[in-house]
Amino acid sequence: MNRRSLLIAAALSPLASLPVLAADPIIQVAKSATCGCCGAWEDHLRMSGFSVDSQAIPDENLWALKARLGLTDDTSSCHTAMIDGYVIEGHVPAADIRRLLVERPDAVGLTVPGMPIGSPGMEMGDEVEPYDTLLIRQDGSTEVFASHS
Repeated sequence: MNRRSLLIAAALSPLASLPVLAADPIIQVAKSATCGCCGAWEDHLRMSGFSVDSQAIPDENLWALKARLGLTDDTSSCHTAMIDGYVIEGHVPAADIRRLLVERPDAVGLTVPGMPIGSPGMEMGDEVEPYDTLLIRQDGSTEVFASHS
């Protein structure tokens, strides 16, 4: 286990209240108690077959968690999640998470920075902003993992 994996595990240990079965990994979500779009994103995940363990935490703890996980202002969004050793930041589509879990790249995880309109949990009628899901590499660099329009 590398240093980053240990930091991620330590940072999210308060979220590990439910057992994780190999056949059904649980996505553990840390979010602000006042954020409605986070709940809508969690609903998107549940409708896509994911089990969700959600925990509202104080905003200062959420931002400290993001910092410990190596997320920056450029890669941050409103909620932070973990699944099977990967960080999932923001309104990442369930299909992108599934692809990540199949391909298993050597990476920190995925992010959809900001809160693009039309991303899962940010639906506003037919309005959709094109956005990218970014893969966060171990060195902190990013690359486009999937584009959505």
